Amino acid sequence: MGIFSRFTDIINSNINSILDKAEDPEKMVRLIIQEMEDTLVEVRSSSARTLADKKELTRQITRLESDTQTWQQKAELALSKGRDDLARAALVEKNKCEETAQSMADELNSFDDHIAKLQDEISQLQEKLADAKARQKAIVMRGKTASSRLKVKSKLDSGKVEDALSRFDRYERKIDDLEAQVDSYDLGKKSLADEIADLETDDSIDNELEALKAKMQKPKKAAATKTSKAKK
Repeated sequence: MGIFSRFTDIINSNINSILDKAEDPEKMVRLIIQEMEDTLVEVRSSSARTLADKKELTRQITRLESDTQTWQQKAELALSKGRDDLARAALVEKNKCEETAQSMADELNSFDDHIAKLQDEISQLQEKLADAKARQKAIVMRGKTASSRLKVKSKLDSGKVEDALSRFDRYERKIDDLEAQVDSYDLGKKSLADEIADLETDDSIDNELEALKAKMQKPKKAAATKTSKAKK
């Protein structure tokens, strides 16, 4: 099973309950990133164990190759001493070592393939983790904004705001009534400054009236003067 198939199973098993409960996006994103980080640590540990196993297998192959050379030398020694039976037995052990070493070499090749796939998948997971962290802040902000808008919309639709504004208008009208009552006590009452201002206004009007009378008298006097001269 690949790392991403396994990772999908982990996410589904641990997050489905959160989705069902409609948890906030911030918790969901944080949990997803945590699962990705935990999976990355686990896969790296697995990769390290695989590398350790590869080194141990390589050491075993090296020992078998050394044993092969040793049995080859023993077979040659036995043959030089005229011990064909011992030479044959040494060659049998040599062949066993060669076969085991070849089998381990084939297994070592599969280790290399497995390690290469692990490294590739680790790189992909690191890229996806970096992308998730980069998008985390934006996702959280979008979630908070949407939640705030939803709360505002729900309050507007509930009529509470309209009711509050209606009460506000009523309070304003009450204050207007109170101010009108205060102003009504001052009706008909004039302060000293008001009375002096009235006197100044009266004098101004009297002066204007006298000026108007004088202006209108001039044409009449002029006409009377012309009439008198004509009679003479």
